[in-house]
Amino acid sequence: MKIGYARVSTSSQDTALQMDALKETGCEKIYEEKASGSKKDRPELEQCIKSLRSGDVLVVWKLDRLGRSLQHLLEVVNELERKEVGFTSLTEAIDTTTSTGKLIFNIFGSLAEFERSLIRDRVNAGLEVARKKGRIGGRPSALDDKQKEMAITMFIGGAVKSDIAKHFGVTRQTIYTILKDVKK
Repeated sequence: MKIGYARVSTSSQDTALQMDALKETGCEKIYEEKASGSKKDRPELEQCIKSLRSGDVLVVWKLDRLGRSLQHLLEVVNELERKEVGFTSLTEAIDTTTSTGKLIFNIFGSLAEFERSLIRDRVNAGLEVARKKGRIGGRPSALDDKQKEMAITMFIGGAVKSDIAKHFGVTRQTIYTILKDVKK
């Protein structure tokens, strides 16, 4: 059985074009949703996926109607594959019930994985360059070394941690972190 899923981003938009295309392709049931593609919570999509049975085919008008991102799209299609459900995108002519459609979709998946790997490599290279230049990353310290020494001296001299924090205009947690190894 062919099941359709149509989505528009706002309530002022219309799904008529998608609905017509899905009906024309033979969808017996169509789930319709008016929600942004970036939203994780899409109840109609969840209901649609739950209703699918082995041998069914999920049909969408266009890939971007289904997934928030390529990664999300791959996750949805992989879930469909586990349920032995086919997937068809009308506009892009992708049909995972055919060998060619599976190949094309797997190429998309490989490209997404390659992109994630490139990003990870660039981030790691940037961190390495920064370390070589003496930068370790992270948030800058709220107090410089001289201020830290003064805070320790104040604490050893009997000042309360909350008063030290007020004196330097920082949170108590900052002072607790500085003084964690200091014994009175």
